[in-house]
Amino acid sequence: MPTTTLLIPTTDGRADAFAAFPDDGERHPGVLMYADGFGLRPALRELAHDLARHGYYVLVPHLFHRHGPAPLVELPEHIGEEVRPALMAQVMPLIEAHTAERARSDADAYLGFLTARPEVAAGPVAVTGYCIGGLLATRTAAAHPGRVAALAAFHAPVGADGPDAFAGITAEVHFGHAESDLTPEALDELDRALDAANVDHTSEIYPGTVHGFTMSDTDAFDPAGLRRHWDRLLPLLDRTLSDGRGPGTKQR
Repeated sequence: MPTTTLLIPTTDGRADAFAAFPDDGERHPGVLMYADGFGLRPALRELAHDLARHGYYVLVPHLFHRHGPAPLVELPEHIGEEVRPALMAQVMPLIEAHTAERARSDADAYLGFLTARPEVAAGPVAVTGYCIGGLLATRTAAAHPGRVAALAAFHAPVGADGPDAFAGITAEVHFGHAESDLTPEALDELDRALDAANVDHTSEIYPGTVHGFTMSDTDAFDPAGLRRHWDRLLPLLDRTLSDGRGPGTKQR
């Protein structure tokens, strides 16, 4: 599975990124994948490669490019609970500096870059994200209703911008929540907000999971939670990007 390192022009300089895609000379539906706060690293490359194997061109940008190229924080091979507080102390200022205005500006650049790639099929794309990346994916879908057909976010603070933030979303949506992040009552409240915004969605708590359950390089990793994530994500992309013809349908 090829991986290409890229530089994406933005209004505030160039964002480094990587893309994973099938090496078959065909054009494939595009997916913009937003990383969690720990950013670009082998665990994210693994997720992108696994998705690309199903027939998608997956673009993963460096979220905090304004502060320099990735990696901005030196990460161990495994992010255990004993090192997580110190790492989060370095990451949180980057997250806080990444305002909604910056996120929307970057989303414009990322989507423009993705849809212009010669390997990407014409038509709408999907956005997906993990943790803070899930909030960025939600903002992207809301800001680009005509360009984003699918939105998926996992263990993400998708309601952080308030219920009005869902109003622009026309994509089909799946939110997969960690059991440690959301109570059933909060899930009901979120579902009511999505219903009020007329968003076609599924939103569920993944049993027995904690925040970060998709990330294989952390103590939070849950194999069953990751499988459930794929069981929800792949059919969503198949329905919205492949015209029901099966995942990875080749397009010229």
